[in-house]
Amino acid sequence: MTGSGPFILAIDQGTTSTRTIVFDQALNRVAVSQQEFAQHYPQPGWVEHDADEIWNKTLATARAALQEAGAKGNGSAKAIGITNQRETVVIWDRATGTPIHKAIVWQDRRTADTCEKLRAAGHEDTVRDTTGLLLDPYFSATKIAWMLDAVPNARERAERGELAFGTIDCFLLWRLTGGKVHATDATNASRTLLLDIETGDWSDTLCDLFRVPRALLPRIGDSAEVYGTTDPDLLGEAIPIAGMAGDQQAALVGQACFKPGMVKSTYGTGCFAVMNTGDTPLRSTHRLLTTVGYRIGGKTTYALEGSIFVAGAAVKWLRDAMALVENAAETAELAATLDDNGGVYLVPAFAGLGAPHWDPHARAALLGMTLGTTRAHVARATLEAVVYQTMDLIEAMIADGAPEPDAIRVDGGMAANDWFCAFLADMLDTRIDRPEELETTALGAAALAGLGIGLYADLAAIEAMSALDQSFTPTMAADDRAKLAKGWKAALGRVTGN
Repeated sequence: MTGSGPFILAIDQGTTSTRTIVFDQALNRVAVSQQEFAQHYPQPGWVEHDADEIWNKTLATARAALQEAGAKGNGSAKAIGITNQRETVVIWDRATGTPIHKAIVWQDRRTADTCEKLRAAGHEDTVRDTTGLLLDPYFSATKIAWMLDAVPNARERAERGELAFGTIDCFLLWRLTGGKVHATDATNASRTLLLDIETGDWSDTLCDLFRVPRALLPRIGDSAEVYGTTDPDLLGEAIPIAGMAGDQQAALVGQACFKPGMVKSTYGTGCFAVMNTGDTPLRSTHRLLTTVGYRIGGKTTYALEGSIFVAGAAVKWLRDAMALVENAAETAELAATLDDNGGVYLVPAFAGLGAPHWDPHARAALLGMTLGTTRAHVARATLEAVVYQTMDLIEAMIADGAPEPDAIRVDGGMAANDWFCAFLADMLDTRIDRPEELETTALGAAALAGLGIGLYADLAAIEAMSALDQSFTPTMAADDRAKLAKGWKAALGRVTGN
């Protein structure tokens, strides 16, 4: 499918693959190109990416998607939006653009001990009050400090202003503009443990605490603004880069969750439930994250977020490591063959536990097995585990004083699974809405880029283009829901010791 445009190019740089999607003005998908890239595990709990490989595959997919859409070099591509895996750290040489070390991924746990020492020293309240986040190796700051200490002369070079730090959005922006622009948007900045979410600027106090030189840090911009244009040699012409947001915030925009109390839950490698809380940051007392939802026209909209480290990654584990299924869709088929879960629960703490537990040392466990347990039980337990974790997040949001949602808008790869969506509706006792376009992360990046160049007048224009595929309503009896939830909490307690 091709046309004359105007087109928007959305770069969706995820944890396991890079995808570029071309959208038309009505935010319909026109073309897509995707490439997976290598995961590096140098030690248990360590996860790294090759930033140069990510760049090369971003450029390759952008070129391929533009070619497929008939939009390469003819002026029909009007803007680029970037969305990305958040918290992942890249530090590069400002003169050459070369990374000084492999990127340290958001899943990486190598700085868990550093976080524990800072917590023991009494710094967590300052960190939480300033950033809305928790002291956890998930976020960027301790990763930055580790890299500066591990790479010879890096700290000295950083202090001299020779190096640049960025999350993946920032690194791609730098490369796309030929090294002319070193900037990030407020949503990505809010995930570093270095941003004061009230002022919207870097915190000198936290830079000192985490030993991160200010000279490393990028300028912070809006989620929708023209940051610069691409080097014409890369994509055949200079295209404005006009939208940037971390993947979960981009999905919040893609799902048109523009009113306080609206919730979206994205199921990719991890699961991320995000609630729009309006122009006031809602401070969590249940270990959720207060974060920037988006910043447009200098005005910040805040969000409350719960992060689950392992969602689709557990299905990938079933397929690749355990060889229990040939593809993700098979999990739904197997789950549907059973009348119940047989008392089998998976606690997928393969990389520790995220919200609301925040236990970096927890490890996965498969519990309740008998000689009658089959691969269908394991497949069902894997899907159920993602639902139970979502249940924990929504319960924590409500306990924090957030309104009980009328519906939850879902997206990401697992949202295509009807069995999963139906079970989610049952356990949350809430309507689940699935949009026609499941790639709402890329959709949000495209929408922000269109807003950035004035193609769309406002957020209402973006909301008017959203379309629903299917709704799932709860049918489970309250007693059955309570029994399943009790079994999950017991399994969780076996892993956490609580």
